[in-house]
Amino acid sequence: MDGIDLVPVFLTLKLAAVTTAVLLAIGTPLAWWLASRNGGAKAVVEAAVTLPLVLPPTVLGFYMLIALGPRGFIGGTLEALGLPSLAFSFTGLVIGSVLFSLPFVVKPLQSAFELVGRNHMEAAQTLRATPMDTFFSVIMPMCRPAFVSAAVMGFAHTVGEFGVVLMIGGNIPGKTQVVSIAIYNHAEAMEYSHAHMLSAGLLVFSYITLLAVSLSGRRQPFKTL
Repeated sequence: MDGIDLVPVFLTLKLAAVTTAVLLAIGTPLAWWLASRNGGAKAVVEAAVTLPLVLPPTVLGFYMLIALGPRGFIGGTLEALGLPSLAFSFTGLVIGSVLFSLPFVVKPLQSAFELVGRNHMEAAQTLRATPMDTFFSVIMPMCRPAFVSAAVMGFAHTVGEFGVVLMIGGNIPGKTQVVSIAIYNHAEAMEYSHAHMLSAGLLVFSYITLLAVSLSGRRQPFKTL
C-alpha cells in the first residue's frame, strides 16, 4: 500500500473496536429486557432501537450534530461545565456509531434470548443459582453464536459507516477521517488507484465478515447443553 495513508485505517479499526465493546455492554441488557417483555413499552423501545435500519444515516448524523454541537442540549451543557465539545471528536464518532449500529447487535441477541426462553432460568433457580450466575453460566454459553454474530456485525457495520461519521466527525485527518471518508476524498481528487486499494480492502473485509457470520450460524446454537 505504498503511498496510502494508513492513519484512517488504524483510526477505523480503533473506532470499530471501541464501538463494538460499548455495543455489547449496553446491547446485552437491552436485548435481554426486550426478550423478556411484552406490551406497549417494549414496542416503543424496539421501534427506537430498529429506527437506524430505515433512517438515512445523514438524518441521524444531522440530529446528532445538533445535539452534540455547542448550541445543542448535550454540547451546550458540556460547554457550560467547561468540558470539550463532542462534535468533531473521536468520542462523538463513538456515540454516533453506537446509535447507528445498535440494531445490528441487539436484534440477534434478542432473538437468541427469546429462543432460549424462561425454562432454563427457572431450572437453574431451582438449584439456587442467582439470576447473575444463571445468565453467565447458562444463558451466555447457550447464546455464544449469537454473541459472535452480534460482535462481528457491529464491528463490520462500524467499519463501513460514512454518513453518520461525516456529519458528526467531519473530515479531520488523523482525528476523525476514517477509511470511508478517505475513499471519498481520493475519488473526489481523481486518485482512483488509492480509492481502489482502500475500497478493495473494505470489499474483501465485508465478504469475509458475512462468510464468518454465515458459518457461525451453521453451528448448533445450544450444543453446550
